[in-house]
This record gives sequence, C-alpha cells and structure tokens, in this order.
Amino acid sequence: MATAGAVDGKGTGGTDKMAALKEIYNKLKAEVLEDHAIEVTHESAIQWIDRMMDYNVLGGKCNRLLSVIDTYNILKGADVISQEETFLACTLGWCMEWLQAVYLMLDDIMDNSQTRRGQPCWFRVPQVGLIAINDAIILHNHVPRILRRHFKTKPYYVDIIDLFNEAEFKGVSSQLLDLIITHDGRKDLNRYNETIYRHIAQYKTAYYSFYIPVACALLLAGENLDNFGDVKNILIEIGIYFQIQDDYLDCFGDPELTGKIGTDIEESKCSWLIVQALEHADENQKSILMENYGKSDPACVTKVKDLYKELNLELVFREYERETYIKLIGTIEAQLNKAVQTLLKSFLHKIYKREK
Repeated sequence: MATAGAVDGKGTGGTDKMAALKEIYNKLKAEVLEDHAIEVTHESAIQWIDRMMDYNVLGGKCNRLLSVIDTYNILKGADVISQEETFLACTLGWCMEWLQAVYLMLDDIMDNSQTRRGQPCWFRVPQVGLIAINDAIILHNHVPRILRRHFKTKPYYVDIIDLFNEAEFKGVSSQLLDLIITHDGRKDLNRYNETIYRHIAQYKTAYYSFYIPVACALLLAGENLDNFGDVKNILIEIGIYFQIQDDYLDCFGDPELTGKIGTDIEESKCSWLIVQALEHADENQKSILMENYGKSDPACVTKVKDLYKELNLELVFREYERETYIKLIGTIEAQLNKAVQTLLKSFLHKIYKREK
C-alpha cells in the first residue's frame, strides 16, 4: 500500500503520485480477479477481464479519483492522514473511475463512437464488438463488491452505498433523457433549449463527476452531507460549466489534445452550441441548421460548423466562460469555511480555460 505522502504527491512529483495510485488499482483489480477465478475457472476468461479492466478503467485523466483524494487532503490535512485513510480515499476514487468506465463503454456503443481516450472504443476492438455490453455489466458489478470488502464495517457504509446508488440513478435517467431528446431533435431542433440542456448536464455530468467525489471525501471525513448544501450547489454549477466546455471542445477542440473525434453534430446532440446557435440565428440560419444538423455527411457537418463561426459562437463561449468564472469566484469567496473555499477554488482552477 502506498504511503499518504506518496499518493498525496508530496514526494518526487506527479509521476510518483500516479504510480502510487496505480498500485492501489492493481490491488483492487487483483481482488476482483480472485472473485472471478472462483466463479469462472476458464483462464482465458480471466485474462479477458484483466485486459478489459486495464483498457477501460485506466487511460483517462482520473479526475474523479484525484478529486476524492484532493478533497480529503484539504479537509483533513495531508500531513496527518494515515495510510489506511489514504487507501480508503483512493479506493472510493477508483470505484468512481470503475463506474465512469461503465458509462463510457455503453455511451460509446449508443453513440456509435470511434475513439475514446486516444484509442479505439472498446467495442471497436477486434473480437470484442457487443461483448462490450456484458463487459460493462461485469465492471459495474465490481463496484459494490469493492465497497463491501473495504467499507462494510465503517459507520458511513450505508451512506456511501446510498450516494453511489443515487448518482447512478440520476446518471442513467439523464442519459435516457439525452437519448430521447436527441431522437426528438432529429425531427424538430426547436425541442432543444437551455432548460433541457441544463437538466441533462446537471445529472449526467455535474452531480456525478463533481459533487459525488467531494461527498465521498466528506463522508470519509465524518461529515454530515446535509451541512454542505451550498457546496453541492456550487459544485453542480462548476460541473455544468465543465460540460459546456466539453461541448465546445467537441466542435472547436484539437482531437490530438482531447483524445477523441467530436461527433455531436452528426449525432444531433442537444449540445450547448446548438442551443446557443438556435438562440442567436435568424430564420435563414435556422433553416440551414434544420437541413444539416444531425447528418453524418461531412458537407453537412461543415455547413453547421461554418454557421457556428458565422454566429461567433467561439466568442459567445469565451464570454460565457469569463462571466461564469467571475460569478463562481464570488460565490465561493462568500463561503465562511476557508478549507471549503480552497477546495472549491481548486476544482474551478483545474478546469478553467482547459483545452482537453
């Protein structure tokens, strides 16, 4: 097990920090592989699961994992955290990365995506195909087993389980709304609006990726989540800002940096850009959107992107980003707890003006 100092990155830098986190991942992976070995004695099946976990759980930015650890360090003080506390914080973080892998695997299938994290989507790997659906279910079943193994005797165990269950329920419900709205939008783009967009972004991204990691750390630190309503609201706003950045980068980002090829236009997604375009477009421009949005023909995609540029949506985004940052900083600095201020500012500054 890594020491608190190593995982906290206070030793020789970020490389050592990630190596320490990878050690904990390997421990958790070995435990679930042992579980599988009892039920599935075929060696090739165990090797498949091993490879599938590494391919899908690893390779991302590990934002949720790092958020749990960073939050816990700020709340408790990195210098006084024990090895066991560090391990438990990392385990909660890795459980979130496990679930994120599940969502991405299934999302890529539903969106018919090509790449993820700079490599082919798992279902596009030769010999995988729709076996990826069962693989995602396998990964999903790992999480409660990991939590039970390491947290069952903890006083906050039920709260952790409730938190994960609530996050999953909100996430899959928003995914369904996203899919249904996308289906409706193919027939009538006017179904897309700011209210629908924020609802999807709040529960598909913000709640799960920003609030839940902090809530995990708060529970681990012995705090009552009912006392942190303002923190929850601020984190959700930061998360919505993150999703808007994602939508912007899907169109205007560099695939070499983002690690994926944007397909929101082709898939007729209810993205922030199309909502803004519909708000700013005149009737002639709306006709162009209606005729070309949601079509895979490269010429149609180019027409939509050209219209985005004509509407100065890059400038609209930059202005939104500037105003949102100022507003969030003001709300954060109104918090009385200095540790909470530090925590929230760290979240905001990690993503402000990001390019990937």
